[in-house]
Amino acid sequence: MAFVTEFEFVLPKGYVDKAGSLHRTGTMRLSTAADEILPLKDPRVQQNPAYLTIILLSRVITRLGDLPMINPAVIEGLFSSDLAFLQQFYKRINDDGIAAIEAECPKCEHHFQLEIAAAGEL
Repeated sequence: MAFVTEFEFVLPKGYVDKAGSLHRTGTMRLSTAADEILPLKDPRVQQNPAYLTIILLSRVITRLGDLPMINPAVIEGLFSSDLAFLQQFYKRINDDGIAAIEAECPKCEHHFQLEIAAAGEL
């Protein structure tokens, strides 16, 4: 079994591009040391440390819908609920080492862990 480095996600609301198209599905890869260190040199981060999240996510999100490129402007254009989702997703796959979420059956209210499929898996 290969080491999984990319995970698929679905944004709660989705990114709306300039043409009005909605992009909800995407892929995030595991971060590297460079992903976390290099943005600290960026003047936008030095002026506003909260901007680190924007740059970091723009580096590790490898696909969002059919957008040709993910850059800080795309991440800036996300709805706040989608940004919060991506921050939690990043933490889950990088810090916790798993891509699972707490879920509840709508019929019997049983709580369980739902494993998020790695990119390319079903």
